[in-house]
Amino acid sequence: MTVNLAESPLGWLRARGHVSGRQFDAGEQLRADWERAQLAPSVTMRWDATRAGRTAFDSALGPTEAQVAARRRFDAAVAAVGPGLTEILWRVVCSGEGMRDAEQALGWPARAGKLVLCLALDRLADHYGMR
Repeated sequence: MTVNLAESPLGWLRARGHVSGRQFDAGEQLRADWERAQLAPSVTMRWDATRAGRTAFDSALGPTEAQVAARRRFDAAVAAVGPGLTEILWRVVCSGEGMRDAEQALGWPARAGKLVLCLALDRLADHYGMR
């Protein structure tokens, strides 16, 4: 699944100046790993072609290895963000929920989610070493 960055909740927040470029980039990197790891629920069987073998000239990761590597990067990033911040981060960045919906689902007051999301994105950017 691909995301139109202009329509994503994180893109919306970036366009209105609620998150910095550093925070946006960190969120997009997390979302990319989420997609590469194929962590979203699937409704049907995958019919992707698989590779039969490797040659000496083929140093790229196979589909399964790339998926496992993305999962490890995602898990490490979420662990670096820490408990209490990951829920809003996952809902807005990976799941694509709007801020209002995420706040309601978590039982938070209005506009509290944006502050917590910015803290989570800052920790995430620190984890990725972004300046």
